[in-house]
Amino acid sequence: MKHKYAFLLSLQSLAFEIKQLTGFSRECSDCFELLRMKLDDLCRFMTSEENERQWDRWEHPGEDIRLHSGQLREASTEALCELEKYQSIQMLENKMNISEYMAKLSNAIQEELQHFRIDPTSKVLFIGSGAFPLSALTIAKDTGAAVLCVDMDAEAVHLGKRVTELIGLHNRVQFSGKSVNELSFVNEATHIMIASLVRNKIEIVENLKQSMPMYTRIILRYGNGLKSVFNYPLEKDLSQDWQLTPIVRRKSIYDTLIIEQKQIW
Repeated sequence: MKHKYAFLLSLQSLAFEIKQLTGFSRECSDCFELLRMKLDDLCRFMTSEENERQWDRWEHPGEDIRLHSGQLREASTEALCELEKYQSIQMLENKMNISEYMAKLSNAIQEELQHFRIDPTSKVLFIGSGAFPLSALTIAKDTGAAVLCVDMDAEAVHLGKRVTELIGLHNRVQFSGKSVNELSFVNEATHIMIASLVRNKIEIVENLKQSMPMYTRIILRYGNGLKSVFNYPLEKDLSQDWQLTPIVRRKSIYDTLIIEQKQIW
């Protein structure tokens, strides 16, 4: 049993350190580098094969494991949102090299993009884009598609919009703080992407089915198992109502599922 408690302690320690560093970073911006490094540690933790074996061994019926993994997810989600806002502000204040950012942009989701079939005629709705919307801007930059970014955080919407203007993609990328149900864009979207940090994934997918076109593809990011310490999981089997295509990426920090409406012949 000592291995279980060692693993449990790792979850608790990461959650504590990330939470503390998030608070420190709000007081002293120099601590954001420490926070970024700790989030990198978390990514390595959840892609470790040994940690995955420990998770599989102790998750069931490990109520304590699930409790503390949920607390770690909440801490890391809050931390990432704060870090993204800081990165956006750094760029806007000319403290971040734009060419380096654009290089990072191009490499961010290249491996995924080949599966999405997005082209210059596509209209992409990105739900949960955040304050530093790497994925959404990559899509616009590399495919020429029109993108509407949606986020419930008004500050994230404001900062994302300003960064987009700074790098010259404002003609292709728009931002909104409205709920998905309020957006007429849903009726014409060819692709709808749902970020891994969006909590109510199933509710959104079910609502989209009522209004999106038959041909629209939903691209859902999530993290089950050990990856749930950093991503909200997908806890329902959607195969009965949808056609599903998983995207398998080795050592990815989240999993991706392409969801399409089943064709009725």
